Amino acid sequence: MFFLTPVLVAVVCILIVWIFKNADRSIERRNGEPRARAEARPWVDEDLTDSSELQQVEEDADECQESEENVEHIPFSHTRYPEKEMVKRSQEFYELLNKRRSVRFISNEEVPMEVIDNVIKAAGTAPSGAHTEPWTFVVVKDPDMKHKIREIIEEEEEINYMKRMGHRWVTDLKKLRTNWIKEYLDTAPVLILIFKQIYGFAANGKRKVHYYNEISVSISCGILLAALHNAGLVTVTTTPLNCGPRLRVLLHRPTNEKLLVLLPVGYPSKEAMVPDLKRKPLDQIMVTV
Repeated sequence: MFFLTPVLVAVVCILIVWIFKNADRSIERRNGEPRARAEARPWVDEDLTDSSELQQVEEDADECQESEENVEHIPFSHTRYPEKEMVKRSQEFYELLNKRRSVRFISNEEVPMEVIDNVIKAAGTAPSGAHTEPWTFVVVKDPDMKHKIREIIEEEEEINYMKRMGHRWVTDLKKLRTNWIKEYLDTAPVLILIFKQIYGFAANGKRKVHYYNEISVSISCGILLAALHNAGLVTVTTTPLNCGPRLRVLLHRPTNEKLLVLLPVGYPSKEAMVPDLKRKPLDQIMVTV
């Protein structure tokens, strides 16, 4: 009988420890879960953070964001085409965009600013969460400013290629013959830097939540790429890794804006070359259920 006592004591001790641990966890959950639920914002992404960012006081937006429930609604104006015309237009649009390529050899020839205005207006037609339109397009033409941008990007990109990106990423880029040297940032007549606004401001000055801001701005960038190609211009989509905060400060943008994409824009240079890449066929990118 006595030889079981140590075993029973051990079992009791384990049970006591287990009970106390679970009690602590229950208290933590009770204290922490409401806050976690309150902080959960499915439209707020975690990447592209900026160390200079002010803490977002989203409760301000919850308390005083002006309601737009009474926005006037008007009849929808729509053009419906005959089926044959629909097929023709969709095929022609596909053939146009299928010629789009990422071009890193850009001429310094000037482009009409009216064209730049129009393609950015087209990008501004993109849908956005709760129609917050959370985008800012910064157009840079000044040669000195373009060169400063290039210096920042090349400095960071060299570190990216040598340390941050990793062997696999760098290896995958070799076929594109790209590296941290970005000559097109000087030669392109226009640079368009697209910033996402992680929040905005209501009429009373309080912060206003920008729902799904990165998805909204990404859609806008897609429309911008199509508009540029439609106008006969070329670009290459660049996402300057670890350059966002410095470029934001350089361009005097507010802390609620984060750099998403940078596009050098112009005509292709006479010696422009592109990789002979093939796109996936329809049966590899579409599933019909």
